[in-house]
Amino acid sequence: MNIRRPILPAAVAGVAVLGLATALTACSANTTDGRTDGKLDVVASFYPMQFLAERIGGGHVHVSSLTKPGTEPHDLDISARQTADLSKAGLVVYLKGLQPAVDAAVKQAEPKHVAEASSYTSLEDHGTEVAGDEHGHDEHGEGEHGHSGEDAGSDPHIWLDPVRYAQVAEGVGKALEKADPDHAAVYKKNTAALVKQLGALNDDFRTGLKNRASDTFITTHAAFGYLAERYGLRQEAISGIDPESEPSPARVKDLHEIAKKDKVGTVFFETLVSDKTAKTLAGDLGLRTDVLDPIEGISGKSKGRDYFEVMHANLKALEKALGTK
Repeated sequence: MNIRRPILPAAVAGVAVLGLATALTACSANTTDGRTDGKLDVVASFYPMQFLAERIGGGHVHVSSLTKPGTEPHDLDISARQTADLSKAGLVVYLKGLQPAVDAAVKQAEPKHVAEASSYTSLEDHGTEVAGDEHGHDEHGEGEHGHSGEDAGSDPHIWLDPVRYAQVAEGVGKALEKADPDHAAVYKKNTAALVKQLGALNDDFRTGLKNRASDTFITTHAAFGYLAERYGLRQEAISGIDPESEPSPARVKDLHEIAKKDKVGTVFFETLVSDKTAKTLAGDLGLRTDVLDPIEGISGKSKGRDYFEVMHANLKALEKALGTK
């Protein structure tokens, strides 16, 4: 006896499959629209970019950083999952030339909205070997040490100059407005407030460093070229742009001569790399040591909880080292 199978269950199953596919498609769309719980997902490459995104985005963004707190950003490696996250982000904020792994990941991920910090200001060459005086200084007073893998002519440490950092802030603000136009007015207002605060920081540095006994400071690596140029100082770095590079014997001898000639009393080191070389040089010359933080990340060793607090701590350290009155 032939029994006909009912068609209804098959039809229902088809509808169920169709519904499941639709649900999966919707779910997939939700994971790639650049938002989480209604907030724009912003991925920042490292702390200075994260700080801008958080201050400008406020409560309308969810910001994550590719570089964990306390990690030296130059050494960052990007996982396949992080690269995938970049492609789904509502906005990626990064600084080209500082972290090669990030540059490669952004190029591969092709996120829809990108804020590339160096495109909002001008980059200069600090710390490269050039013809100069008997110490090999260029017109900005930098010593003879190379970029150690960085692109020639592109010192990336623009955030240490409040004026250039304000230019970057304006660019990031406009990128947020484009990525999330519904909250453009908030981003514009927050950008203006941040730029004003950076202007006040610039005034503090100009006033604080105005009456000084010396222009020269010695530091671990050439991160402070823009800051030195802005305020008429002369940075002498033990290493080049790369904080992990070791100075040559000739460079160490050169620094001994500079310290004596310019009456340098302090050798600065930073928080995220070893202070061994700085302390060795200071010990040889009978000099003090202190922290001058390049603010590549905030850690428990940082003298402050955010960019502004650490910059003011840097100002106090420079005032003391340069003999301001």
